[in-house]
Amino acid sequence: MTEPVPISIHETIETLTFLPDRTPASTGEGSAGAFARLAAYRDGAIFVGHWAGHSEWERHTVGDEIVFVIDGTTTIFFLDGETEHPATLGPGQLVVVPRSTWHRFETPEAVKVLSVTPQSTVHTTDRPS
Repeated sequence: MTEPVPISIHETIETLTFLPDRTPASTGEGSAGAFARLAAYRDGAIFVGHWAGHSEWERHTVGDEIVFVIDGTTTIFFLDGETEHPATLGPGQLVVVPRSTWHRFETPEAVKVLSVTPQSTVHTTDRPS
């Protein structure tokens, strides 16, 4: 067994580069400094991010995702058939994104988020049908 090593979420977030205008077309290269991997976890990892803007659609086919807001506010939209269901999250709030559920974020102002995200992730800039 390896010894547990404490990880400082706040220290890691302080190293991030704020991404002020995230869009569905933002590339991994252009937004790399706004996200960090804290640790491996089960079939994915624990991540933190610091951005404003809106994301592409995504889903995780191998498990549920946990999204926790550390600071700021974001609205996550869940797609159910043709209907989008919003959930606005503020500091200290979390939501569980069910396995294979398409979702996206709208974040008018800065947010700092921690997510426990299974891999792999499917992304699309077009609204799934």
